[in-house]
Amino acid sequence: MPTTTIADATPATSGRWPVPEERRMVTVLFVDIVGSTALVTRLDPEDVRTLQRAYFDTVGEVLRRWHGVVEKYIGDAVMALFGARDSDGFDAYRAVRAGLEIQRALDRRAVAGGPRLRVRIGVATGEAVVDLAGARDGGHGAASGAVITTAARLQEYAAPGGVALCAATHRATAGLVEQRRVPSVALAGKASPVDVWHATALVRPAPVRHDGPFLGRRREMAAARDQIVRAVRDRRPRWVSLVGPAGSGRSRLLHELSRSVATVDAVAVRWCVARCLPYPDHPLAPVAELVRGFAGLRATDPPAWVRRRLGTALAGLVPPERLPAAGSTLARLVARPDGADPTDAGLAGAAALWREMLLALAARQPVVVAVDDVDRAAPEVTGFLRALLAEATDRRLPLAVVTAHRPQWAEPSPVPWTPVDLRPLGPVDSGRLLRHLLRRAGRPVALADRLLPLVGGSPGHAAAYVRSLVEGADNAADLPVPEPVRRAVDARLDRLDGDQRATLMAVASRVAACPAPTVDRLLDWAPGRARPVLRSLVALGLLAARPTGGYAVAEAVVRQVAYARLPRAVRAEFARRAAAAPPAGPAPVPAARPAPVPATPTPMTAIGAPAHHTPSLVTSRRSTGAPPPAAPPPSPMPARPPVGAPARHPSTLTPMTGRRPTDRPAPTASTPATSRRSTSTPVPTAATPPVVTAHPPAGARTAPAPNPATTRPAGERDRPSPPARPSRLRVVPLRSPWPSTQRPPASDPGSRCRGLAKAAGDAGGEVRWRAARDGGADGGAGAGRGRTPSVRAPARAAA
Repeated sequence: MPTTTIADATPATSGRWPVPEERRMVTVLFVDIVGSTALVTRLDPEDVRTLQRAYFDTVGEVLRRWHGVVEKYIGDAVMALFGARDSDGFDAYRAVRAGLEIQRALDRRAVAGGPRLRVRIGVATGEAVVDLAGARDGGHGAASGAVITTAARLQEYAAPGGVALCAATHRATAGLVEQRRVPSVALAGKASPVDVWHATALVRPAPVRHDGPFLGRRREMAAARDQIVRAVRDRRPRWVSLVGPAGSGRSRLLHELSRSVATVDAVAVRWCVARCLPYPDHPLAPVAELVRGFAGLRATDPPAWVRRRLGTALAGLVPPERLPAAGSTLARLVARPDGADPTDAGLAGAAALWREMLLALAARQPVVVAVDDVDRAAPEVTGFLRALLAEATDRRLPLAVVTAHRPQWAEPSPVPWTPVDLRPLGPVDSGRLLRHLLRRAGRPVALADRLLPLVGGSPGHAAAYVRSLVEGADNAADLPVPEPVRRAVDARLDRLDGDQRATLMAVASRVAACPAPTVDRLLDWAPGRARPVLRSLVALGLLAARPTGGYAVAEAVVRQVAYARLPRAVRAEFARRAAAAPPAGPAPVPAARPAPVPATPTPMTAIGAPAHHTPSLVTSRRSTGAPPPAAPPPSPMPARPPVGAPARHPSTLTPMTGRRPTDRPAPTASTPATSRRSTSTPVPTAATPPVVTAHPPAGARTAPAPNPATTRPAGERDRPSPPARPSRLRVVPLRSPWPSTQRPPASDPGSRCRGLAKAAGDAGGEVRWRAARDGGADGGAGAGRGRTPSVRAPARAAA
């Protein structure tokens, strides 16, 4: 097994993780027998031993089925951990389900001739330091934290046969478990009373409400809708998958699809939608949900009403003589699939009958079968959908299958299969969504700027952050990661292998970009071991490669969670190893630059403000080594000279005229010709000394360079100048450069500007570019997107 030293000199041996300990969000379940002292006092020790074995076997079997780890046995008490090694985002839900099942199992399994056992159960969720190598059955001391004591204290306030929950567990299981709030209790060692809930039973979640704006998904919506419409029109069934991580809006897109594709070619489309709950007791529970939605049934309807509604819904799909038998068969599937025997052949026959009903319905009208969160479903559900698609294809029926799942769904892709990837929202759409949620929650809209880097383009994360502000967070400056976001990110990190997770944590511990040799040094790996791991994390979208050669965590919230998992000792060890790194080597010597030549003062600008020349700006920028400003991207239209650029003569502002300005010398052997569109600065030579560019204040407009032809001799410069005559500029009407039958496309404002510039050059004038305003005179598609030309002609040209 690999050995890695992180926090101390003692090698820490682990099976998978190079980091031996983590700070994790875990759920602790504590079980204790009611009245155990009086019970063991009146029983013989052998009877006590028999009773304890039956009790421990029952509890351990249930805990293992729900992926819990028995941390220790304390007398007749049992403590188990959920989410200690691998988290799926439903650790608290699995713990509560295990607690309810333990109560039912002990009630059913009474020891022959012995007393009936009653237990109390407490469930608490919180942060703990977990020894990953010791997080196994019987691994005493695998977790440490106040959450363990809280769970032990909570079970004291649970009723015999009841399950008590803390506030964090209540929030994590809200909508999945029926809960009843009880008065707050004062736990030993707690400064304030603790809120307590009692879990009573499972509930079927109500349909999710989608009342917010639907933003940034027009492309995905159009792609999915096009596939469904083609399947219906061509009578060639298709499987469309909405693929995205948790919180990306898969359920919302499926909801909008069902509203958008209500009819195809004036023919109504029948939608049958089901949602897969986490950890259903029966693998065919989503299929039973499809039947309930088709017949308009609820889980609490009595059997007589269920059979009546099914008979009405199936009329016309089966022959009248088969209708009673078909209704009874489907009623058995609908009555209670959860808790039924998974090996029941009768339920499998009911699923086959329902598949035939869907095919008969598709022969009458188009049908779309949609299953949300299909990655939670059992293989029986995906087998049902594949068989339905295959038979519909053979019969050429207008049917489509739509599923929504995570990208990590390992099921083989059906044929034909069309995935629709839900990428993160852009900054504009994310900002609009945040402002809408903040406005509806009564919070300042200005908080959207602080929340924007944290949500990472996820609609679910945006709603979670705003909800955390409503529930008591003061501001977004030091806002902790909301619990739903933390659970989703934890599940995402736990799907990584040991090397990937350790590498991600090492990169998250560094503020700047972290190159591969630094990761090797932090994790004490052999040189080169981290490079392929870093590339795999980039492919998964968790890391981003920087132009400097280093790597950084792609999302801010992922970096927060990954860094929060590191214990303080590991963080300090990472910092020590990073500080002890050898220097990277001597820095490259920059090329020598010629000394700057003092520039002459710039005359008054056209708007009356002097263009101040500050040579210190040039020298200070070079002395400090600050990077030069990035060059603007190429544009199809001429761009305004940047602030501080050398002034250009008006005659050079005649793009695409086909004529060279009269004051520009022709290229010779010593002065090679350059493209008029080139924006690069000529390299100074010995014959041409370098020119130092002055940087006027932002907003100032530079005046044209003085014309040598009109400059007075040196002897006449002391005389007072005659009063300046006002410039006689007037707008010259130009004929459109395009024929009446050939107009430039509205989506290409650059072609319109180039055409006007050409017309201005033909008239002997100039073009001054100005910023276009929204809803300007052009009013076309290019309004408000760039710059529009203002055409003027000099007085001499007008005369």
